[in-house]
Amino acid sequence: MKRIDETLNKLTRSPDFKARYEKTRQEILNDPAVRHFLREHEGQITSDILDKYLMKLYEYKTQSFSCEKCPSLRECINVMKGFEPKLVWRRGSIDIDYHRCSRKIRDDEQRKNEKLINSIYVPKDILNADFSNLDLGDLGRLRAIELAQQFTEIYSKDQSTKGLFIYGPFGVGKSYLLGAVANELADMNVPSLIVYFPEFVREMKQSFNDQSMNSKLEAVKKARILMIDDIGAEAMSSWMRDDILGTILQFRMLEGLPTFFTSNFSYDELEHHLTYSQRGEKEELKAKRVMERIKFLTVPVEMKGANRRK
Repeated sequence: MKRIDETLNKLTRSPDFKARYEKTRQEILNDPAVRHFLREHEGQITSDILDKYLMKLYEYKTQSFSCEKCPSLRECINVMKGFEPKLVWRRGSIDIDYHRCSRKIRDDEQRKNEKLINSIYVPKDILNADFSNLDLGDLGRLRAIELAQQFTEIYSKDQSTKGLFIYGPFGVGKSYLLGAVANELADMNVPSLIVYFPEFVREMKQSFNDQSMNSKLEAVKKARILMIDDIGAEAMSSWMRDDILGTILQFRMLEGLPTFFTSNFSYDELEHHLTYSQRGEKEELKAKRVMERIKFLTVPVEMKGANRRK
């Protein structure tokens, strides 16, 4: 059997191999990002170093940036799934550092929050929501979409900007719009937390048994951007309204943390809903106190249109 180095030597001397190698080399060196990196270190990277680390540059060039070549996080083509490469010059050699992409950041944040709150359930269509997929032909939905997009644009300059109170009938896309905002923010490396409120109410009631209520409350209360989905769909007790929801809203109001809501109720209708406890007690002042916090945190916008669930 021939020695492997003899075989390799013959292979590298063949005209066909040299032509393919030179073509690949030129493709690598003509890559805009590679060229920019080489210009930055023009006085340091010699031709010998370049040849030595050509495969490292090839590894960099063939990967995906800003998730453009990856259909999803699971189908990421990069060497490290969910991580984007960055060329670095380190101790006389060309190397690659890897940093989390926006999808990985969003997935890690979701997994971290799910460990605390089981009620965070985001259906696949909402998880994949995108402003580009929203139907702008329905005029009843247009204003809400415009304000949601404005929020993502303003937030990078003013992180205490108000969220939205999106209200309207079933199936018009209120929750989907929250998902689009969350995904747009994730692309800006801004984490957000979507809480389906009726499930959160049940979760908090059950937390008495495992003593996890405080940790769950803290996670929701301090979320960088909180989105409370479908408030008003639950049977609200005085304890949930005042000690849980009231506490969350008071903290976020004082800290200037953006908060979104979706509801089938308008401000006035939600106040009426909050006025009556599960026991049928009428508590107007306490309901008004909660509503004042919601109004302070949000801008109301109605969302109308056909029921898209049918």
